Amino acid sequence: MTQTEPQLDEFIDTAARPETRGIELVGDAERHGRARDLFFIWAAPNVSILNLTIGATLILLGLEIWQSIAVIVAASLLWVFPGIIAGSGPASGTSGSVVTRAMYGIIGNKLFVAFVGWFIGAVFLSLTWLASSFMGADLLRRLGLDDPVWVPIGVTVVVATITILVAIFGHGLIVRAYSYMAAALFVIFLLVTAFILPTVDWQYSAPEPLGGVALWSSMAIGFTILASTPLSFINSPDIARYLPRSTKHSRIALATGLGGAVPFIVFTTVGVLLATGLSGAAFEAGIDVALLDLLPAWLAPVLVVGVVINTIALNAMTTYTSSMALQAIGFRLRRIPAAIIVGVVGTALTVYLVLSSSLLEAANLMLQFLVVVSGPAMAIFVVDVLLRRYRYDGPELFDDHPGGRFWYTGGWSVPGITALIAGGLATALCLSTSVWSGPIAEAAGYVDLSVPVGMLVAAALYAGLLRTPLGKGGRP
Repeated sequence: MTQTEPQLDEFIDTAARPETRGIELVGDAERHGRARDLFFIWAAPNVSILNLTIGATLILLGLEIWQSIAVIVAASLLWVFPGIIAGSGPASGTSGSVVTRAMYGIIGNKLFVAFVGWFIGAVFLSLTWLASSFMGADLLRRLGLDDPVWVPIGVTVVVATITILVAIFGHGLIVRAYSYMAAALFVIFLLVTAFILPTVDWQYSAPEPLGGVALWSSMAIGFTILASTPLSFINSPDIARYLPRSTKHSRIALATGLGGAVPFIVFTTVGVLLATGLSGAAFEAGIDVALLDLLPAWLAPVLVVGVVINTIALNAMTTYTSSMALQAIGFRLRRIPAAIIVGVVGTALTVYLVLSSSLLEAANLMLQFLVVVSGPAMAIFVVDVLLRRYRYDGPELFDDHPGGRFWYTGGWSVPGITALIAGGLATALCLSTSVWSGPIAEAAGYVDLSVPVGMLVAAALYAGLLRTPLGKGGRP
């Protein structure tokens, strides 16, 4: 059934009450806000303990300080992609999980959103909840509550409950609260940085300096881990969709990209510096535990509060957008029940990881495998946005009848699905992790070229196939 635009009084976007709108179109009369508001919305989730953890990983890979920073800066450039696709939200007036019908077809998009959207959402829900669970449990252990099972589970459940409540209130609360959350997080993490700096070994040199293929291998693996963060945010249109249609796309891209990139660069670099002063035993205990050991007694609880705030900021956004993904798949759910389902699933996965892995181990593996789907998906989205020049018609995206513009071939877009699968296979063949290395990566001396190769294959194939009869109907 084709969706029509709702009455203007059916949905109200305010911080004071739960948001009932899901993927339904946002009418022009309901549009509000400024592009610069997006900076703080994206900064709050990215002032993160996960950035410190990933930064420390670069030192573990054998890189020098300057080499690590070079990799961080290179990966931060990828934040331009979430910025570019964010403009499709106000252009169409709906969620990114609906906009992708233009790329994969009405039926094909259901498979895409179910696998890619949910996979990415589950990974980040669990990883960030995992960070707050480990650090919260360690703080409580220092205060005398040291049950290794129920304490971290309890922390997870409490943080998850608050997160789901924020997601239920939705866009209005996110816009209102995230600027304050971002400011508080910057202050907390800068305080932490001030106590980390005296421990930094500014003369640090890797025990076994790398060169040649070994150096390129470590830098490429580090780049892949870092790239997974900006490439995963294919939900950026969801946050921007309430902006007036006349908002300049360049301003949306700039605010979104800088909001993610600035804290990404700053605090991942802090993670690199932190690692130079840590012993092997500290790494074994975990970055989260080692960090708490470095801080004065009064600051450790403040940091844990900061981690919890960051976790809520990131996971509330993820839960919010994943709830709309459920609707886009075809489940007949209102957005609020969908958000609760997403939260329960993410909580269950987090509890499993809390009992079975360390933060560093879980983060590295999951982030590397994430690019198999996120890289090609982001490349296809960017190509589609640029070729269409942000021309997305909301009602047409909801026309799910055979013969509709985005019905394509039996509900499937051959260019989009083919490019996604081919890009994913190319990524996997070039990926190098501790548990899987593709044949191309092995032949290249374990230099991980998964991100550039997978994205280039997906982008080129999609753009090329759109110009053939296979792209007929939905062609830009």
